[in-house]
Amino acid sequence: MKIMIRRSPEGLSIYVPKKDLEEPIVESEYETLWGGWIKVANGWVLDLPEMARDTRLPITINAKKRDETGHDP
Repeated sequence: MKIMIRRSPEGLSIYVPKKDLEEPIVESEYETLWGGWIKVANGWVLDLPEMARDTRLPITINAKKRDETGHDP
């Protein structure tokens, strides 16, 4: 799914254009985000692609949503 990751005064958040949904990122596997998973406030767990550590935000990427148990579908 296409998502935008951006920085706000409250921290990092994602925006999903097809669902007109914005949610804060509440947890991440890696401090740099890239190549690991993130968890957003609504409970979704998304796998992010590998990218350079210094990738600038905001950025639109393809993320893979895990199933409700947190595992790859």
